[in-house]
Amino acid sequence: MDRGTVGSAQSGRLLVEVREEGSSAVVTPVGELDHHTADLLREPLEECLTKGFSRLVVDCSRLEFCDSTGLNVLLGARLKAEAAGGGVHLAGMQPVVARVFEITGAEAVFTVHDSLVDALSDGTAGSG
Repeated sequence: MDRGTVGSAQSGRLLVEVREEGSSAVVTPVGELDHHTADLLREPLEECLTKGFSRLVVDCSRLEFCDSTGLNVLLGARLKAEAAGGGVHLAGMQPVVARVFEITGAEAVFTVHDSLVDALSDGTAGSG
């Protein structure tokens, strides 16, 4: 029933859904992002960048866990998106995931939104 879904990848612990939302690619990891599942997120992020989406919105509302490997995947995508004139926006982080970003200081280098709606409306505002 995911009419907007243009791709997905799955392992036992992580499902990644990708859809286009205006000029943004929305990537939704569901489950646990760690050493064993990081490539399942890395590949769709890189594919979105290859397709010309420089603004990536990662909907973290269903992400239950993120370790340093997962964080590195997001940081790598951020560098590539910024090189293409865009960025990576994180939306709806659960407290356990947000804590990883706080502890490492990574929250300072990402644009973090309370919800996916906020992240998407920020992109249509044309501010920049």
